[in-house]
Amino acid sequence: MVIELWHLGKENTKLVDVALDEYSKRINRYISFKIFCIDNSKIPKQLPKSQLLNKEAELVMQKLQERDCLFLLDENGQQFTSVAFAEKINTTLNLSHQRIIFLIGGSYGIAPILKAKAYQLMALSALTFPHQLVRLIFTEQLYRAFSILKNEKYHHE
Repeated sequence: MVIELWHLGKENTKLVDVALDEYSKRINRYISFKIFCIDNSKIPKQLPKSQLLNKEAELVMQKLQERDCLFLLDENGQQFTSVAFAEKINTTLNLSHQRIIFLIGGSYGIAPILKAKAYQLMALSALTFPHQLVRLIFTEQLYRAFSILKNEKYHHE
């Protein structure tokens, strides 16, 4: 089983690279974890929003495999507590998926066609964050979820 965090856009995470690397190393003690950037720079930004979203969805769907479990990080998705997120991860790990993919959409959101393929739409917060911070917040929460599942002392209640 592999967990991957996919994001659309550029690799402009210099401010958060050190923290992302640290949490990625921590997660890899529990499960294989990778972060991938899907380059959407060749999609003309002047396209109507629906066309832009569909072009981004095509890029994502080219990389999805049949046995993937797709979670979409979307501001309109379900919010979880850290403990509930850990339980969701645990439940998903027990399914027969090859990879669990968490996707951060582009600047304008996620196409309906991808939402229809998703196992879960989830929101990290009701607040809006830049994509760089979403990667960091999500990665920390994924580490926290595994520490909760292993009854380690990282998370306090």
